[in-house]
Amino acid sequence: MKGFSEQTNKTKKRRAITNEQLTQEHGKLPPQAVDLEEAVLGALLLEKDALTEVIDILQPPSFYKEAHQKIYASIQALFQRSDPIDMLTVKKELQKEGVLEIVGGPGYIVQLTNKISSAANIEFHARIIAQKFIQRELIKISSEIIRDSYDESSDVFDILDSAEQKLFQVAQGNIRKSHDTMASLIIQAKEQIKKSGASGDGINGIPTGFSKLDKLTSGFKGSELLILAARPAMGKTALVLSMTRNIVLDYQLPVAIFSLEMSALQMVLRMVSNESGLEQDKLKKGNLAKHEWEQLNAKVATLSEAPLYIDDTPGLSVFELRAKARRLKAQHDIQMVVIDYLQLMTAGGKDGGNRQEEISIISRSLKIIAKELNIPVIALSQLSRAVETRGGDKRPQLSDLRESGAIEQDADMVMFIYRPEYYEITEDAEGNNTAGLTEIIVAKHRNGALDNIPLRFQGKYGRFVDWEKNEFSQYDSPQPNGDSELENPHSSVIMKSRMDDLPNDLPF
Repeated sequence: MKGFSEQTNKTKKRRAITNEQLTQEHGKLPPQAVDLEEAVLGALLLEKDALTEVIDILQPPSFYKEAHQKIYASIQALFQRSDPIDMLTVKKELQKEGVLEIVGGPGYIVQLTNKISSAANIEFHARIIAQKFIQRELIKISSEIIRDSYDESSDVFDILDSAEQKLFQVAQGNIRKSHDTMASLIIQAKEQIKKSGASGDGINGIPTGFSKLDKLTSGFKGSELLILAARPAMGKTALVLSMTRNIVLDYQLPVAIFSLEMSALQMVLRMVSNESGLEQDKLKKGNLAKHEWEQLNAKVATLSEAPLYIDDTPGLSVFELRAKARRLKAQHDIQMVVIDYLQLMTAGGKDGGNRQEEISIISRSLKIIAKELNIPVIALSQLSRAVETRGGDKRPQLSDLRESGAIEQDADMVMFIYRPEYYEITEDAEGNNTAGLTEIIVAKHRNGALDNIPLRFQGKYGRFVDWEKNEFSQYDSPQPNGDSELENPHSSVIMKSRMDDLPNDLPF
């Protein structure tokens, strides 16, 4: 019995040691690489050009030890002033900031240079340090999420928004695209030129279906932020829906629309009117004749299969938009994102800054989303009342963009919608009738020329077509004889958003 008891105690002791080791391994020490931190700092003190290898990889918080953070911060300060970086200058910088003794004194600075003989592997070491920092940040964020999730007084959507924002900041601050070589870029450029030539019409981007606009832009390109701006009731939504209709039906390219102003059903009803040739007022009242129902059903059949995804979440933040756009890109390979409209979005932060700063954050974030997903992003925007107070023909200009000059700066293209009859201008300077005339004024085009593109607005159907097209050339209506088979190759319409197939309990 005595031997059995001794054996049991030994087993318990072994188990206790094992559990202690596991606890220490998994829960006590955050991810770190202090030895590599010392090696990197030593290399920076030894070789003056070593900092250029790591300055875009490491920031002071990337280091685990506080002393190392302060030493690296002093090295950065010297670099920004174009001062030499060595043991003496770093020591003086730390002394000037009053932290030399805190980091371990002059002896510790000297000791760092003994840890390494050259800066040969400094970039590799820096990336490991950055990796450890990201792991620590993820642990910290996860802990905060767990803590907030146990707090019954916290709103779950606030927790989601906060978590997404923090993760977004970690990604933006630490995950950077490396540079491209000229050889790889030349190959990409040649492929794009070949693609343009193979298309026959010179279009190598997303076509809008409006011939003169496509000729000017060669199609909307990936990573472009496009702003479509106008005064209220000028037809912003109608124009972007007409573009979207052409893209998803004529070219079968998936598009996502984030509608902050109208509900998804309202947008679909507009598209039904657009595609079927039935007036919007008639659809609202629902008093359709038998042949009109047949016409509607024929068009709805194709539109319901269109690769179009509509999200009408109100008060959408840029962080929610980024998450949803990434999900749609992964699931459905969307080729374009439409936002209706920019001023209804929120930055999603809790800083309480003014509206101009918030719009600046939103416009920058939209440009980042376009580059990250490599797709064009079209954001609708309101114009200020300055347009109405001006005399003359009241044509909009870039300074009329509402609430922030950052919109103009971040955008690759800025387009204005101008309809003379909106201002009761019935004739142009040459005496031509302006009824239905719409000009798309390309006021900024980073990668091309500027021009005014004429379109025809058909208000009762809520659609835009090329100016040269007659009102019913593209949308011939069947006669009341009951013949519902149309020869229009673009037949079809109502469209159901496949996002509606997601479970109802998801907050998206």
